[in-house]
Amino acid sequence: MSSEENIAVVVLAAGGSTRLGRPKQLVEFKGKTLLKHTMDEVDDLGFQTKILVLGARQEEIQNKIDPKGFKVVINTDWEQGMASSINVGLKAAIAEEEGLNHVLFLVSDQPFLERANLIKLVHTQLTQRPNATYSQYGRNIGVPAIFAKEAFPLLLNLKGDEGAKKLIYAKEFDYGTETFNKGGFDVDTEEDVRQLKKMEA
Repeated sequence: MSSEENIAVVVLAAGGSTRLGRPKQLVEFKGKTLLKHTMDEVDDLGFQTKILVLGARQEEIQNKIDPKGFKVVINTDWEQGMASSINVGLKAAIAEEEGLNHVLFLVSDQPFLERANLIKLVHTQLTQRPNATYSQYGRNIGVPAIFAKEAFPLLLNLKGDEGAKKLIYAKEFDYGTETFNKGGFDVDTEEDVRQLKKMEA
């Protein structure tokens, strides 16, 4: 599937976790870190190109994870916001895989991410051929999300804290969605961590 379509995966994990005060990438849930969980869910889907974008506390994070086929790239401008990580990750994917057709973006703090979510996104993108397919949780849409190459210039033009969701407001930007139950639960604060621990059982 992915080898024919030239899909790259980019995991965005460069943020500073300022509200939490420690790397959310390394918060543990069901015996593994959130970052490892994300990487594991990607791992068995056959993607040729897998990029992991790190930034804040990257040495600490790298010391505690096995990149396992992911090419690690460092966003030295991570403090400028999400757009800088999208830029670094997309450029790395383009450099890594000639003729890239799609990029699937994920973040590292969605504990309820499952392979099935990613398979549905890719299937919708490849069969319906919009500019992008986003995950939908409640009234929100966001990541994981997959983008066709026609959207790459728009992604590279994002600035500051702008995430890829901004593109849905672009003129003539065609997008689809796939439901991701519990996709809206992410880890930003110690209260989120406490809630997560309660859900481990």
